[in-house]
Amino acid sequence: MHLDRLKPIANVDVANKRVLVRADLNVPVKDGVVTDATRLQRLLPGLRDLCERGARVVVISHFGRPKGAPDPALSLHPVAAKLGDLLGRPIGFVPDCVGPVAESAVNALGPGEIAVLENLRFHKGEEKNDPDFAAKLARLGDLYVDDAFSAAHRAHASTEGITHHLPSYAGPLMLEEINALRTVLEAPQRPTAALVGGAKVSTKIPILKHLMEKVDKLIIGGGMANTFLLSHGVDIGKSLAEPDLVASAREIMTAAKHRGCAVVLPEDVVIARGFRAGEAHAVVPALAVPSDAMILDVGPKSVAHMSDVLKECRTLLWNGPLGAFEIPPFGEGTFALAREAARLTKAGALVTVAGGGDTVAALNAAGVTGDFTYVSAAGGAFLEWLEGRELPGVAALARGQT
Repeated sequence: MHLDRLKPIANVDVANKRVLVRADLNVPVKDGVVTDATRLQRLLPGLRDLCERGARVVVISHFGRPKGAPDPALSLHPVAAKLGDLLGRPIGFVPDCVGPVAESAVNALGPGEIAVLENLRFHKGEEKNDPDFAAKLARLGDLYVDDAFSAAHRAHASTEGITHHLPSYAGPLMLEEINALRTVLEAPQRPTAALVGGAKVSTKIPILKHLMEKVDKLIIGGGMANTFLLSHGVDIGKSLAEPDLVASAREIMTAAKHRGCAVVLPEDVVIARGFRAGEAHAVVPALAVPSDAMILDVGPKSVAHMSDVLKECRTLLWNGPLGAFEIPPFGEGTFALAREAARLTKAGALVTVAGGGDTVAALNAAGVTGDFTYVSAAGGAFLEWLEGRELPGVAALARGQT
């Protein structure tokens, strides 16, 4: 993707310029109230910087899935209000993102002022990457800044099409995400480890195949580890698994061995007969799972072994939980290893980069999110990068400016 060609907005004169910022304001909202403002808080430094440098800042974003037509329940108005509260300055809200209403509001902005436009997806042209819609968006700015890495895996009008019309730059959040991923995948401190968990192998096969070419240790956990145990002929009882992917698991193990990448699987596991909070449970060797039980977490010996692996490494990429962490007590394995990774990070012994929706939720539950080197706010874009795929929004910025 020619990432070295990315140009930061930090080096550009933005005084009195209309700067069109593609942000990700797709945050949880209930009854008109933002319930998690993490993504908004991450935007604040970049927006403040533009305002302080005299830019006329125009923020655009999608929100939910309105299917190309206005939907009052998916208006960005409450999100804009919350962003203004966090920013500590007035933010104008414009009830459309293209056309005369939007153009009039944007042209009325003064230096250092900021406005949020209505949901891009109220127009079908956004998700279709319609050239006419992209051109209408471009009329609202003199410069374009993409600060939404989490939407960069989509070739939409606001992420790809618009770059054909305006000088285009990477925002600070975009660069943070990219630099964090490049740190662990392109020029890591070695040895390197990747922890990949989650429910299903089927959703992570491309990631596993890509990562085993990049790392020295591959730790596999969660429900997907059950399929790998099954591929070794282990009886996993009633545990979640994908028997039709046993051959794929074997291929990955063989390829990893050939590459010199050590695969780490659970040695002991936490089992239960039911999947409910507080369910009676026990720790057993991975080779001794009762036929009427299911594996719901890794056991203490597995955590100890995985901790030893991390102590041998200098870089860790984490994606996915080791167990059913949402249901107590089946998150203890994930939490314990996360705390060890955090301890090593704070000691300066390990660089830790994590991402993916379940991953962030698990690290939050463990209370260690702030102790990792970097935790990505992206979901799908983060996962596609781990697969080695080109992200249209990033490729568009790296292609060069008009």
